[in-house]
Amino acid sequence: MRDNVEFIEAVPARCARMLAEGEVEVALVPVIEYQRAKDVSLVPDVCVGSNGEVRSVLLVSRKPELESIRSVALDESSRTSATLVKIIFREFLRRDAEWTTRSPNLNEMLERNDAALIIGDPAMVFSRGDLRIWDMASLWRNYTGLGFVFAMWMLRDSASNRVRRIDFSAARDEGVANKDEIISDYQKLLSLSRESLQEYLDRNICFRLNDQMQEGLNLYYELAHKHGLIEVIKPLKTLELPASSVRQAVSLSRNPTG
Repeated sequence: MRDNVEFIEAVPARCARMLAEGEVEVALVPVIEYQRAKDVSLVPDVCVGSNGEVRSVLLVSRKPELESIRSVALDESSRTSATLVKIIFREFLRRDAEWTTRSPNLNEMLERNDAALIIGDPAMVFSRGDLRIWDMASLWRNYTGLGFVFAMWMLRDSASNRVRRIDFSAARDEGVANKDEIISDYQKLLSLSRESLQEYLDRNICFRLNDQMQEGLNLYYELAHKHGLIEVIKPLKTLELPASSVRQAVSLSRNPTG
């Protein structure tokens, strides 16, 4: 089975585009794209989310307060997080901002904007200096009391019979069981301490959809619709899994938060 699967590493926005255009059959996709894509389903109980601070999805500014931010540069890699920051402004701060989309270069993003939204590896490694930083999952929890889901595995309905043979839950559990190896790889890649990466995987990121994150996902969709960021709210449709599945390792995306 593994030999017949082609794995492609890509940022969340590209994963969404490839799934929508039929270039791939299944992808780890920003959750907002479920409401925009046609003929797709969700893989149940496997996600990338957070119950509090996430550390890899940040709003960064030289302004001291959220209320003083008038323009935001959005990381072009992001879709779920870009929608989230707009919801924060429109629903909870009761105002809008000027939005632009840029490549994730923090200095360039802040040259002409009050704030920058950055996700994934770039959000983990930049020099903090005198910058003001808001963790987006923490902001969401402060305003709602709920966890947040950034990305889930989604599949084209036409591929459901083939995808059903992949045990995504087993792949998740295998990845968690091999955290030490993953930490060693990323320690070299990101030049972060082993302790920092251990804390990130143990405390900041959740890979199983719990009740608080499910409630948070439902509210996120409701608010996205309320503020015109999606046209409709589709009911969640999940892949029906057999009692036993063929175990298939699925590699983790480098920038899983969307």
